[in-house]
Amino acid sequence: MKLNFDLNTVLARIEEAIRPYPKAAMFDLFERGYNSLFEQLISCIVSIRTLDETTIPVSLRLFDQARTPEQLLTIDIPTLTELLYGTTYPDQKAYTMRGIAERIVNEFGGQLPADFATLISLKGVGPKCANLALGVATGQAAISVDVHVHRVVNRWGYVHTKQPEQTLKVLENQVPRDQWVNINRLLMPFGKHICTGTLPHCSTCPVLPYCEQVGVERHR
Repeated sequence: MKLNFDLNTVLARIEEAIRPYPKAAMFDLFERGYNSLFEQLISCIVSIRTLDETTIPVSLRLFDQARTPEQLLTIDIPTLTELLYGTTYPDQKAYTMRGIAERIVNEFGGQLPADFATLISLKGVGPKCANLALGVATGQAAISVDVHVHRVVNRWGYVHTKQPEQTLKVLENQVPRDQWVNINRLLMPFGKHICTGTLPHCSTCPVLPYCEQVGVERHR
């Protein structure tokens, strides 16, 4: 018999459980001082289909050369691609980043508006990166749903969705706005290290009393 699901209690327990593990990449970079909306958005593009263990050093290497749209535009595509070595599709991401920087400089005078609609209008920026950059850089209430968040909340039985985009809409209706940014901050490392895709650590999980373990056939 599971306990009645209380999101605040669950998130508080997860906060304690993930303390020994590395922070999610975007939050780690924010704490290192890379906290502008542009830097957060660029780092999120680096992170697409790339592990945090690679995202952080690649982002740091890039920011050592360019931290603003104007600075990024001084780097040619071959050099930018080389700076992005290690991430997936570095050449494609180089063109994406240059296109974003050009629009910011040409249309917005070098200052990226902190607006979801504007961010997703940038080629190569989807809802996940837009929300994550806004949430981390500006503190705006925004939920970012990656594979970990999508898996965890469905495994709990808190949502019943097939795609991350569907999960985002449901979470926006169910999660209090003051917890929106915490969803990715907490559930990304929780899903990576504890509530893993295969053989999750259910026997030592701090939120097992609340979790329906949907789809879990084997666990540790």
